[in-house]
Parts: sequence; structure tokens; C-alpha cells
Amino acid sequence: MSDPVRLAMWSGPRNISTAMMRAWENRPDTAVIDEPLYAHYLLETNVAHPGRDEVIAAQENDWRKVVRHLTGPVPEGKPVWYQKHMTQHVVGDMDLDWLARLTNAFLVRRPEEVIASFSKQRPDLEVWEVGFERQVQLFDHVCQLIGEAPPVLEASDVLKDPEGVLRAFCQRVGVEFLPQMLAWPPGPRDSDGVWAPHWYAAVERSTGFAPWQPRKPVLTPNARRLADACRPHYEYMLQYRVNAA
Repeated sequence: MSDPVRLAMWSGPRNISTAMMRAWENRPDTAVIDEPLYAHYLLETNVAHPGRDEVIAAQENDWRKVVRHLTGPVPEGKPVWYQKHMTQHVVGDMDLDWLARLTNAFLVRRPEEVIASFSKQRPDLEVWEVGFERQVQLFDHVCQLIGEAPPVLEASDVLKDPEGVLRAFCQRVGVEFLPQMLAWPPGPRDSDGVWAPHWYAAVERSTGFAPWQPRKPVLTPNARRLADACRPHYEYMLQYRVNAA
């Protein structure tokens, strides 16, 4: 039996990351895990997120134990383990060489859209909280570990052509594309983090990837400053985007 694929998807907040997790969870061969480093992040940064104390109580706080879990046996012995990660959750003194034991991929979205959405919950948002710079650091580290660029998905590309982009992505990570990835039942999942009531309302109503719509978010001067600071990191990642099959 071949080794399982531990697929770590590294995204920033307010991307299509939860919808992407739904797509993979809808595969019969795939287990998923939702933001396993969130409690560690909250403790290290002391940032005020909705449900903060509940998250810390519900999750393992020691990143070393989390890493051992993520690189250990796959739940239910399934051949694919989809791990939804937030790049900004990598904080403190974390060693990153464990990423070599995963198949890493990256999910990006225009910074203007990310910041316009996230600032509704975090009006005093700081630039490090949206994870663009950390995403580039993780990407470059993975490049050094494996000797090549890992795949990058751009959110609007996925929404414009879910099947084409996911087919191409699955080929890149060595997993067969399954049509079940394109549609799923609405509602919550047992695998969702305890923070779902604060963040997942839209995806709980969804039955597939939402059709792409052009957006022109209205940003405050401070939000525009943050978006401008993130844009070079976003554009760097775009060089490696996966095109539709």
C-alpha cells in the first residue's frame, strides 16, 4: 500500500479555505482537519478573536504535539489527509522542517478582498494577521526543502473554473480528481472547528463553490495601506499559480 498523502493547504483568512475543505471532505477517501494550530496562535499572540477561550480549551496548545499528530497516522487509515492551515498561525519558535513530511500547497486571494472581509470582525486589524508575508516565508521554505515550487491556487481561478483548476491541482499533488469535490450538502460538519459559529455561516449555506463575481471593495485609508503592504507578497505567489487543466 502506498504512503498516504498528507495535503497541507496554507491560506490566509477570509479566503475560500473552508469551501476548499468542504470539497476535500466530500471525497470518500479523504480525512480533514480544521486549523489545528489555531489555539497555539491565540496563546502566542493574545489576539482577541471571537470564541478565543473556547478555541484554546478545545484544541491542543503545544505546537510540537500538533505536529506529531499531523505527521502521524491518518485518521481512519484513509489515503488522503487534507489539512487546512492558516499561514498566520505559524508563530513563535516553531521549527518548520516537519513540512518536508507533508505535501504542501498554497491558497491566495486578492489582499483588498481579504482585508475588506476580515476587518469586519477585526476592525483594528494589523498587517501580520492576514498572513501574506508569512505565506511567502513558508512557500520559500518548502521550495528549499523539496527543491521545487509547490502548487499555488488563486481563489478567483477556483471560483471561475472549479473543475478545471481542481483537476489540474489534483494532478500536481498526485491524487485522483473526483467529481464529488464540486458539490456538497449544506450545513455544519463535525470536523469544523469550534469557531465555526463565528466564521462559517456562508459556507454552511453553500452546496458548492460560489460563482465568481467581480468585487471592488471599499477600503478605509488604513485598510488600503494594509492591502498595499500585502500586494507584493500576493503577486510573488501568483507566479506559481496552477492553471486549469
